[in-house]
Amino acid sequence: MDGNLSRAEMTKDLESMKDVGISNLIFLEVGIGVPRGSVDFMSEEWQDLYVHAVREAERLGIKILLGAGPGWCGSGGPWVTPEESMKHLVFSETEVTGAIKIDIELPIPEQRSSPWHKMKDPYYKDIVVYAIPTSVKPVIEDINEKALYERYPYSSYPNVKTYLPALANYTEPDSNKMLQQKDIMDISQYLSDDGHLVWNVPKGNWTIVRMGIRVTGASTRPSPEPVIGLESNKLNAKAFENHLKNFTDVLLEKTVPRKKGVGWTGFHMDSWESGSQNWTEGIVEEFKKRRGYDPEPFALTYTGRAVGSVEITERFLWDLRKTCQELLLENHAEFAKKYAHKNGLELTIEPYDMNPAGDLDLGAVADVIMAEFWSKRFGYDTHYAVVQATSISHITGQPIVGAEVFTSNNKEAWQEYPWSMKDQSDWALAMGVNRFVYHTFAHKPLGEEYRPGMTMGPYGVHWDRGQTWWPMVEAYHKYISRCSYMMQQGQAVADILYLTPEGAPMIFNPPKDALEENGAIPDKKGYGFDGCSPKMLLARAEVKNGKIIFPGASSYEIMVLPNFETMTPELLEKIMALVEKGAKIIGAPPLKSPSLSDYPNCDNQVKWLAEKLWGSLHAPDTISNRKYGKGTIYWGGELISDDLYPGYKSTSELLDLMNIKEDFNSENNTIRFGHRKTGDKDIYFIANRTDAFQSPECTFRAEGEPEMWIATTGETRKIKNYSVENGITTIPLEFFPYESYFITFSGKSERDGAKKRDENFPALKPIMMLEGAWNVSFDPKFGGPERISFDKLQDWTQHEMRGVKYYSGIATYEKTFTMNELNDKKYYIDLGIVNDIARVKLNGKDMGVIWCAPWRINISEALKEGENDLEIEVANRWINRLLGDQQEPDANVRTVKFENGLMGGKSYTTGRYTFTTALAMRSFTFTEPLSSGLLGPVTIQMGAPE
Repeated sequence: MDGNLSRAEMTKDLESMKDVGISNLIFLEVGIGVPRGSVDFMSEEWQDLYVHAVREAERLGIKILLGAGPGWCGSGGPWVTPEESMKHLVFSETEVTGAIKIDIELPIPEQRSSPWHKMKDPYYKDIVVYAIPTSVKPVIEDINEKALYERYPYSSYPNVKTYLPALANYTEPDSNKMLQQKDIMDISQYLSDDGHLVWNVPKGNWTIVRMGIRVTGASTRPSPEPVIGLESNKLNAKAFENHLKNFTDVLLEKTVPRKKGVGWTGFHMDSWESGSQNWTEGIVEEFKKRRGYDPEPFALTYTGRAVGSVEITERFLWDLRKTCQELLLENHAEFAKKYAHKNGLELTIEPYDMNPAGDLDLGAVADVIMAEFWSKRFGYDTHYAVVQATSISHITGQPIVGAEVFTSNNKEAWQEYPWSMKDQSDWALAMGVNRFVYHTFAHKPLGEEYRPGMTMGPYGVHWDRGQTWWPMVEAYHKYISRCSYMMQQGQAVADILYLTPEGAPMIFNPPKDALEENGAIPDKKGYGFDGCSPKMLLARAEVKNGKIIFPGASSYEIMVLPNFETMTPELLEKIMALVEKGAKIIGAPPLKSPSLSDYPNCDNQVKWLAEKLWGSLHAPDTISNRKYGKGTIYWGGELISDDLYPGYKSTSELLDLMNIKEDFNSENNTIRFGHRKTGDKDIYFIANRTDAFQSPECTFRAEGEPEMWIATTGETRKIKNYSVENGITTIPLEFFPYESYFITFSGKSERDGAKKRDENFPALKPIMMLEGAWNVSFDPKFGGPERISFDKLQDWTQHEMRGVKYYSGIATYEKTFTMNELNDKKYYIDLGIVNDIARVKLNGKDMGVIWCAPWRINISEALKEGENDLEIEVANRWINRLLGDQQEPDANVRTVKFENGLMGGKSYTTGRYTFTTALAMRSFTFTEPLSSGLLGPVTIQMGAPE
């Protein structure tokens, strides 16, 4: 956090991660929400501290991924010169009237800015000066997006397009409203170095367009102050390399020798927030090489004017975006991958959220793809980033899908904790995320005395050792680790492949009805699906046994084409080849190419190929199928849609007609699922997505002996009550609120008829209620009484003592109870209601942590006849103590000042017990403490024999 660093506390941070089961992290330093510390980013002291972090991570067996630059996104710094930064071709316009000789100073084109890219720089370089008839005005819609002047964040900004249209036909204005080459005069030779234009203006009204290069304004963000600088050019590998020479090359040299497999193991490109650029040195030559024609006659299309026609202009702009996409993928992403591998590192990429190059294609470059999702109650809806990342993994065969998880705005204010996050955790697992990277563990340079401590400004979820419940969070981490391991096995199972349109930018979203509405965490329905880019399809897709397959990865029953009027001949030829070999396709024929490459021959080729494959360019009124080779094309009727894809319902009905049944179904539609398949197992992750008990019959498109694997405890047991018919296994199941587990199928089913439901879920019988008084110990450091007696279990917030009512932290309940007789049954303790998480110790043995429903744990190992000593540690959240410290007599009673340069060395007034970042408290609006403590009833329950 902007120079607030402590060597000793870095060690404690890493040790605390190790203690609770965290084994990998992303190392980023940002400048947001806290006063500057004394350690400047990339100073010798800073570098030494980074080396210390790497050595400590090596000692502890933790993996570090370092971001590609200062801040949380991008790759830049003060060492990036304007010449090597992201650039735009910009323009200014001056109107003149002839016939007359003019000597005027042309205005330098202004730098383009956006709310995210505002760094000003005087750099400017002239490219060309044109004179055109003033009567010709801009007519191209959305030119700022189409000419790559801007790419706003889809997650957080209104009306950002997931793709740009590429029509077969456009409405054309009158011919005098468009530029023809004969209308354009290049008058660059008359412009002097100081910007004066001396020119004999012909008769008529003319607009002089001065075009040149300026920086985009993209900068390191949110960067530590000493290294605020321009973003490096994303289309030029040499510029990126020079950035790395000033950053990672220095650190790589400092950290040698490095241990293999631990310590610094990765190079991370975080969420794309650098926006777009439309210029780099050599772009004209690259364009000619890639597209086969000269782009210079179309330079004025950057102004929004049509050159030749609207259709010709739109095609050129499509080619411009395609060229910039290719340059970015090759010279930035692919270069980063080669650089990482050369240095023994893996590359991880989060390809969203202002990415001009297509999210699927950028993410596919990574060794490990990453998504990001925000807390469902405290942030943006970014489920689409998860859909995209899992699609990339499934198509490339990469087993790991990482995600920056539970990012939160300052309204979160320490509200989240493992139980509140379980529903969304299970959603992510079911969707395919299998490596959780929590946002965020803020460094704790202030130490244990100042808690909750420093935060990353207003952002959370505050997943760090400053949390009250941190000593208990390992149980939740073990659950996530077990689930993640299982969801990394084999290949994902899906049935539908949605092909995205060609072109960039591109964000994949399935049809709206392909996901069950559920706020920011919509769930898959019975048929799984993935998105695929044309680049992926061209490079990897094959056909086997009537399925589209990606070798070493997933396979699909049917591919759905986008409802697009245009397609390149190359892609159409690939689709034709797939169908000929047996693929099943839904979609209508394209009419033209979106590109000017090989125009107009490209259009003739598209038309010929489309008529050959579909038999006709006119859609039938009802759903029809056409055989071609070994495959089939379905089109017409309700498969023709105004949306990008036909509805999921239509596709699922087609699959059902093919006798391909849903992969999973629950009779009351309350259970979500994810499905992986290995050589000998089907692995289903299933989870209750409601806060109520559910007992549905569930169907699985799998056969074999079913087993239940319970990730909260690591237990497994056979399923006895099930039936099998036509390849579908039906099992009656039970789920507590938000409960989850795995059902696996392996071997051959020995089904011999129905069994009783209770054999799948043996009932537990309460045999004792622990009533009466409890001794409770609080931590006086946070205002609680050292020891107190509760006559009965009660909510802390209802207690008369202020130190209990506003207490935050861990309190220990103690009680002795007598067990008269034990047999060979399993015994459990059920805690009833707990706010918010608890650890159970019985007769000195740690039984484990209870953090989710059902709120019970097996105590058979420690329970004995006679007297039993019970301890229950309960942790609540910080909200109560933070609230108490805002009120008399605890408000503003301390002055805190750090003499070692931390927090700017300033003095801060704070409450009696807590100290944290002001920005994190900006939306703290609580007026009453949250229900806390062990509320019970606490019961001993007896189950089936051991």
